[in-house]
Amino acid sequence: MPLHPDLEALLDMVEIATATGKRPVIHALTPAQARREFDDASTALDLPPATLARVEPLTIPARDGQRIDARLYAPRLRGEGEPLPVLLHFHSGGFTVGSLDSHAALCSALAARTPCAVISVAYRLAPEHKFPTAVHDALDALAWAGDNAAALGLDGTRLAVGGDSAGGTLSAVLALAARDDAALPQPCLQVLCYAGLGGTTDTASHQRYGQGHLLDTDTIEWFYSQYLRDAPDRADWRFAPLRAADHAGVAPAWIVLAECDPLCDEGHAYARKLAGAGVQVTVREYPGMVHEFLRMGNIVAEAGHALDEIAGALAQRFEAVSAETADAQ
Repeated sequence: MPLHPDLEALLDMVEIATATGKRPVIHALTPAQARREFDDASTALDLPPATLARVEPLTIPARDGQRIDARLYAPRLRGEGEPLPVLLHFHSGGFTVGSLDSHAALCSALAARTPCAVISVAYRLAPEHKFPTAVHDALDALAWAGDNAAALGLDGTRLAVGGDSAGGTLSAVLALAARDDAALPQPCLQVLCYAGLGGTTDTASHQRYGQGHLLDTDTIEWFYSQYLRDAPDRADWRFAPLRAADHAGVAPAWIVLAECDPLCDEGHAYARKLAGAGVQVTVREYPGMVHEFLRMGNIVAEAGHALDEIAGALAQRFEAVSAETADAQ
C-alpha cells in the first residue's frame, strides 16, 4: 500500500523545510539540540495528553546510586476501586532523545483506554550514558515497579512492559531477562511498537524506506553511534534481541509495525522467532504508516486506532491473569 496521503504531505513539508534550512537534520545536531527538536516535534504532531485523575512524578533508584525520573498516569485516584494493573513504559528516541514529556500523550491515552496505570520511565540517554546504561535502568525500573506497586496502590501481579522504537527494544530485553531471573517481576505481556530488534540497517525494509520516510538510515546509524561503545556491543542481545540464543518462555507479545518503516522487517523477524519458540505473538502491521505514527494523532486517525488495539490487548491480558490467579486460589 502507498504511503498514507496525510503522511505523504507531512513528509513533503519536512523535505522542503530541510532543503531550505528551516528544519535541521537530526543527525547533524548535537544530542542536546536533537532532544529539543524531538520534544518540539512531538507537541506539534500529537494530540494533547488525556485528562486523568492521577498524574504523579516518581523517582527510581538505579544500581549506581543515581535516580531515574518517572511519571505515573492513572485514570482514577488511589483507593478508588480495585488496584489498577500496570504498564511499565519506555519511550522512543534511539537511546539518545525522547523524554517523559514527548510521550505524555501516548502514555496517558493508554492509561485512560485500557484502563491501567502507566509508569513512564526516563532511562538515561546517550552519549552521556552509553550502552548498557539504558538496559540497567530498565531492569532497575522493572524490579522497583514490582517492589513498590502495592505502596502506589497498584496491582504488581498484573504488570506488562512496553515501548516504542528504542523503548520497544528495552521491553523485549526485559522480557528475556525476566524469564531468566525469577527475582524480577514476570511481565504478563510485552508490547513492542516498531522496535529496533536486529541492530543492523541491511534489511529489505531498510533499503526500501531508509530515506524519505521520516526515520532515515543515516539517523539510525547516528543514534547507534551515540549509544554503543564499540563494535561488539552491536552483536549483544541486550541491544539486538533477535540475537538472543533462546526466546522460549518469554511473555506473550503484541507487536505493532508500520509498513513504511525501515524497522518493519526486523519486527516481523522477531515475531517469527518468538512464534518458533512457542511464544504467543500477535502482529499488527498498519498499512501506509511510518515510524513513530503512534504519536501522530494530529495527523492520522490510525494512531488512535492502534492505541485502541494496544489498550484492548492489555485489558484482555490483565483480565486473563486475574482469572488465572482466581483459578489457582
